[in-house]
Amino acid sequence: MAGLKTITAAETRGREFRYFDFVMVAFVVILLLSNVVGAGKRSVIDLPWIGPWPFGAGILFFPVSYVIGDILTEVYGYARARRCVWAGFGALIFMAVMEQIVVALPPAAAWNGQAAYEYVFGRSIFVDPAAATGLRIILASVTAFWVGEFANSFVLAKLKILTEGRMLWTRTIGSTVVAQGFDSLIFYPLAFYGAPDWPVEAMLAVMVSQFVLKVSWEVILTPFTYLVVGFLKRGEGVDVYDRGTDFSPFRARV
Repeated sequence: MAGLKTITAAETRGREFRYFDFVMVAFVVILLLSNVVGAGKRSVIDLPWIGPWPFGAGILFFPVSYVIGDILTEVYGYARARRCVWAGFGALIFMAVMEQIVVALPPAAAWNGQAAYEYVFGRSIFVDPAAATGLRIILASVTAFWVGEFANSFVLAKLKILTEGRMLWTRTIGSTVVAQGFDSLIFYPLAFYGAPDWPVEAMLAVMVSQFVLKVSWEVILTPFTYLVVGFLKRGEGVDVYDRGTDFSPFRARV
């Protein structure tokens, strides 16, 4: 982008960015909400010329976290995106523990909402280890998120170097195809394989449709991605390339 100082990710060490904290918070908030609202709900809509199309309700919001992941890597580099992934990972773990404890707490005699809590979050592993469906969904989501987000950031950072910063759409969409492939292949079997209300045929149909819809979301949101990336790069005044970056996911230091 013309007028920006091109630097490596290592040169951002110790640098203060104006908007990084806001983007990081948006990433974590959307990640948590998309895993609470809609993760376990199987929906279906009747599409013209196609017929019934099954999908998980979380598809409406979860892909936005990947879009923000693209923005983080493109604007701030892989190392800072990696910190956000670990922050999101920790937040998901805390949310899972909180859900299990809250569901397990004995309800007051005059309160009749326990069944609703257990329907949404599953029975707590502290109460019934064999029926902790909510914990299973969270663990599947955490695993799929960790693998998918790191794959997304790695592919995007490498493609940015390969394309010399041109054709942003090739790396946002290309990285999403790889990342969402890992995400869908990991999440649905881990979360729902063998579940009584998720027959294998339905699980596979939703898994494929989720992948198609997630990638489609990325394509649809490409103009938005361009606008946000342009705004942030101009605001920060730099264009970060991950030349010489240590791409190990098992660290959090920039």
